[in-house]
Amino acid sequence: MLRVSRLTDYATVVMTCIAAHPTDVLSTAQIADETHLELPTVSKLLKALSHATLVESFRGVNGGYRLARPASEISLAEIVEALEGPIGMTECSAADGQCDRESQCGVRGSWQRVNSVLDNALRAVSLAEMLKPAQPGRKIAVTVRTGEATTE
Repeated sequence: MLRVSRLTDYATVVMTCIAAHPTDVLSTAQIADETHLELPTVSKLLKALSHATLVESFRGVNGGYRLARPASEISLAEIVEALEGPIGMTECSAADGQCDRESQCGVRGSWQRVNSVLDNALRAVSLAEMLKPAQPGRKIAVTVRTGEATTE
């Protein structure tokens, strides 16, 4: 089964929690309480998200975290990359030179096309959209030839 890790899933939960309070600086404990995640897990996620410059951290008594940019400017792909690294269905679809068989591989181009479609689909969904309740019938349209994704 193809899926993101549990930590990446939790990172989207943490990011949507912070995005729901755009003007507030939230403590790690507040985020853990609101998301019903364990405090050490939230701390670990915030460290990775801060390192990826998706959240800003503030020290001190009133310290905590807030988004580094508006939620509409943060894509789901950025959150995935902060936890998982570059998006790649296969080693060779993420970067060149990762496979000894690259030069004679007959499926590499197809995997790269699939990878492009997935990457574009994740980039087409913003954190602000993740805050909205699920709407029946809302889909991400993907043009397979170009790999371009749009939300409907």
